[in-house]
Amino acid sequence: MKILFPIFLILFTIPSLPHDIQVKSLKAYSGNDETSLPVIVQNGNGSGKIIIEFDVKSVNVPNMNIVFRFCDKNWSPYSNIFFQNQGKNTAYNLRFTQLPNTVLEANYHFTGSFPDSKENVEFPFSGKWRFYLTDTQDTSIVYGQGKFYVVYQEVALSDSLRHEQLEDKIYFPSDLQKVFNITTFFNLPNNFQPSYLDEVEIVENHKIDYPYIVGTKFNTNTRQYYWDGNRSFRFIARDIRPGNEYRETDLRNTNIFPGKNVNAHRETVEYSRFYKEEPKDLNGGSIFTNYNDNYATYLNVTFTIRPPSEVPGIILVGAFNNWKLSPSYELTNNYGLYSITIPLKRGIYDYQYVVVDLNSGDIENADWYILEGNSWETSNVYHIFLYYHDPNFGGYDKIIGYKKIVSN
Repeated sequence: MKILFPIFLILFTIPSLPHDIQVKSLKAYSGNDETSLPVIVQNGNGSGKIIIEFDVKSVNVPNMNIVFRFCDKNWSPYSNIFFQNQGKNTAYNLRFTQLPNTVLEANYHFTGSFPDSKENVEFPFSGKWRFYLTDTQDTSIVYGQGKFYVVYQEVALSDSLRHEQLEDKIYFPSDLQKVFNITTFFNLPNNFQPSYLDEVEIVENHKIDYPYIVGTKFNTNTRQYYWDGNRSFRFIARDIRPGNEYRETDLRNTNIFPGKNVNAHRETVEYSRFYKEEPKDLNGGSIFTNYNDNYATYLNVTFTIRPPSEVPGIILVGAFNNWKLSPSYELTNNYGLYSITIPLKRGIYDYQYVVVDLNSGDIENADWYILEGNSWETSNVYHIFLYYHDPNFGGYDKIIGYKKIVSN
């Protein structure tokens, strides 16, 4: 008998809603490593779990559910009733713990693990999912939401990572030519049809919104697909810049950061790190101060950078906003000194600065490397997913293989 191993990955966003309940510091992870992208390979006895936790600002104990929805590969929930997972798609009446009185910015905390047999929550389909933190009485009221993957491992993936250089043009500085070549290869089992094989998706660290896609429809100089006409396949991505280790702010020390309004670092102003090699980071993750700690409060943290030359705009991105570029995180330019202040719970956060053009609120020409550097010595985690368009039940996007590799 073939045993399938489900894998779960959750990512999240927190929308701002005009309700008296506000979700803060929403995160998810697997096992005891809260810095990891939450990918769980669940073994045969079903012991693998996803931890979801968050704080809530609310006068009264919140009445909330978590609703789970199966999605296509573009993160749109399926309307097909077969994929609704009725009766096993909701965690009801979440149990909250009251936070210490010293935490003025939030009142309650939730920690839960899923799938959960007590809550009768299951994830039976292999592919992309969403979860929604909703009001118990009215599920159209959503206080927070997230994304996660469920993978039944049916194809064994093999991978290689090599150092290469881009050759399409002359780059300055020349370090921008440095890239990783990630090749994924496998033999497709006989129970799958080669014509339904779709694509390989590569997620670097926690950057789920900016994956590298290698499809089966066409080849380019940097993304290539090969099939031997039988059961052997290769997917190649030749344009993955390694970047640099992320910047980090550690707000846990109350002697260094005693007040409500603080700078991200003692030095106050940061500069370009293009030619500076940094120490190892959390691979895009974060570590919160324990929610029961009296000092697990929220600070107003100011990030400031002076770039070496004029730039059109800078956006702050990191573990605190799920590594998603957003105009709301644009830094203000004050005579060449760019800064922004955001609320953060005490803890450690990976982050970086991205140079962008902002055109009527649209982000264009995002450059993740010009202020941060690009080195083959950088250690990143790459999560590789193999997609298959399963024709059953009206057709759906299914993940049939997963592999995690670490560069350097």
